[in-house]
Amino acid sequence: MSYKTIDENDYKAILSFIAPERVLYQDNINEEYSHDELSSEKSYPDIVVRVQSAQEVSKLMAYASEHNIAVTPRGAGTGLVGASVAVEHGLMIDMTLMNHILELDEENLTLTVEPGVLLMEIAAYVEERGFFYPPDPGEKSATIGGNISTNAGGMRAVKYGVTRDYVRGLEVVLADGTILELGGKVVKNSSGYAIKDMVIGSEGTLAIVTKAILKLLPLPKKNVSLLIPYPTLAQAIGTVPLIIQSKAIPTAIEFMEREVILDAEKYLGKRFPDNQADAYLLLKFDGNTMEEIASYYDDTAQICLEQGAIDILIADTDERSESIWKARGAFLEAIKSSTTAMDEVDVVVPRSHVNDFVEFVHGLQKEIGVRIKLFGHAGDGNLHVYILRDDLSEDDWHKVLDRSMDRMYEKARVLQGQVSGEHGIGLAKRSYLKQSLPPENIALMQRIKKAFDPKNILNPHKVCED
Repeated sequence: MSYKTIDENDYKAILSFIAPERVLYQDNINEEYSHDELSSEKSYPDIVVRVQSAQEVSKLMAYASEHNIAVTPRGAGTGLVGASVAVEHGLMIDMTLMNHILELDEENLTLTVEPGVLLMEIAAYVEERGFFYPPDPGEKSATIGGNISTNAGGMRAVKYGVTRDYVRGLEVVLADGTILELGGKVVKNSSGYAIKDMVIGSEGTLAIVTKAILKLLPLPKKNVSLLIPYPTLAQAIGTVPLIIQSKAIPTAIEFMEREVILDAEKYLGKRFPDNQADAYLLLKFDGNTMEEIASYYDDTAQICLEQGAIDILIADTDERSESIWKARGAFLEAIKSSTTAMDEVDVVVPRSHVNDFVEFVHGLQKEIGVRIKLFGHAGDGNLHVYILRDDLSEDDWHKVLDRSMDRMYEKARVLQGQVSGEHGIGLAKRSYLKQSLPPENIALMQRIKKAFDPKNILNPHKVCED
């Protein structure tokens, strides 16, 4: 499909309703707008507009629709699959100045925010007031709009669910500039199609989020973490279904291997609290009293010991807990700093097959002769696998990368898994999504896309579009 290249006339037209200091054109566009956090794909937009209201977004979309200009919405750019890369150049709408918390409704337990508010800002704001927003993706500097666009999950998903479970309402702008209100503050809603839920996770291909009403919970008063060393990862992951089946529901269940911990130690310049094992489970429990939490983790500790755990290390103070979770939070940056380039796979498989996939990756690493690091959310079967370039040439890197990904996505299909657990499809994973789903599913997605965006100007070439 052919799109209009933005020229001086378009630039002047946009300046008629957007302040000049919030418009970047041609050579004034920063390099950071050409890529996201990890994707090797780079493409500069013709123009970047830093919007401040839904009305500005609406005017921009109406103009783009009239002139057939491709539009790429962008938050903080922390994505890992190229969803915010302007493949067709055109107009990039930067949402980061729409960063206001609009309302805390304590009676209805909701928080209304603009899409540019950072996840860490939301957490700090509500926790100071005794409330809790459970979704907890690893990148705390991501915007809530980006989280909504990818249906982000994170470490607390095993107990609390993912972003979609905490979005009560949305204000969105469609491809033609129409502003829609979807959902609201109501707890239940069976009023027609769930268009709100369709927009969540659509990676900016169906509509642009300009406001969100988020569900909150009362803040748990206490939490305790357990670091549990095992002789092997198979024993560690094999314990997880038994923990899930018990009455105790951890807030998080993470798995990690020694080599990734060593990367984190080097990156942070600080020793991990334990170094006696090759594999670990990291669990967190929350509740209103230490007695309540102890009743959960006592049973869990017994299960772990029965399944071969070497020890149970209890982090029952903020200081002890922080040292462990800080290391866990540094895994991605630590791996990234250990190589010249990398790409990632965030497949999700049934919990019972997590170890099967991990063992497969270990074998693949030896077979192909490339370093592969992984860690993940054992509680919900979401694995983060990183293929490292090191000193490979450009040609060899792409051959290794394609071969590794082909094999891993094929294995995920065999294990009844899916292409992405939380990072999305974007530009980088489209072909793997099409391989993993029946053609009828892809065709339906494409018809939905056409219904929302008949001119295909909103974030083209992402998710299910060629």
